Amino acid sequence: MRKQVWTILKNRYFIVTAAFVIWVGFFDQNNLIHQQMLRSELKAVQKERNFYLNEIDRDTRTYLEIVGSNERLEKFAREKYLVKRDNEDVFLIVYE
Repeated sequence: MRKQVWTILKNRYFIVTAAFVIWVGFFDQNNLIHQQMLRSELKAVQKERNFYLNEIDRDTRTYLEIVGSNERLEKFAREKYLVKRDNEDVFLIVYE
């Protein structure tokens, strides 16, 4: 048994293959550690992308809802940008 293991370890193809695996796994430019960092960065970017896609969908729905009706557009302008008509006065109440 010990002799079989020793002959396998002395085999030049095994030695070259083991050296190649060690080189690619640890010393190459695209080693395993670098690949793991890239995977985690990819997951973070995909999560951020999904967040922004959801925000775009929400804003698009809000835009279509506002533009669909003049009353909603006027309500949005009054609430968000404090737009008023010529014959109106707007009072802001600020709570401390």
